[in-house]
Amino acid sequence: MDDASVPAVAVSQPRRRTRDRRGRGMRGPGISPARPGSPELRTARQRFDDLALGIVTAVDARWQDKLGLVEYAVEDAPQIPDDWDSGTVPLSSLIRGTGATPTRLVLFRRPIEHRCETRADLEAMVLTVVVEQIAELLGIEADQVDPRYEGDA
Repeated sequence: MDDASVPAVAVSQPRRRTRDRRGRGMRGPGISPARPGSPELRTARQRFDDLALGIVTAVDARWQDKLGLVEYAVEDAPQIPDDWDSGTVPLSSLIRGTGATPTRLVLFRRPIEHRCETRADLEAMVLTVVVEQIAELLGIEADQVDPRYEGDA
């Protein structure tokens, strides 16, 4: 048989896989942690806690002499009673202290995050919530509490 009568068959090269076989992307972390067993990247909760701590520390340092003992906390979401009539979810809770019980200011992380699109929005929202609660506690206008406060943020 001569070579002219034999049809040419295309030989395909095996495709190089750039993703996993079902196309869902990489399965493991993109970087390996410096210490095994601890994540290299901070979680959203840790980033929010750091942001809130920075803002609360700055405001509290400025008003510590008038505030007295205040406990600050961050919770994921408020516990809303079944008979809640309001169409909005609270962003924070302020419980005034009595006697030996300190005042407690709680920020609710998830409702605050849901109202923000960017990191700058989140910083502005946390600052607004903290400043307004401190102003309520002190009985003064919110713009007196912190110079960064913008009323209609």
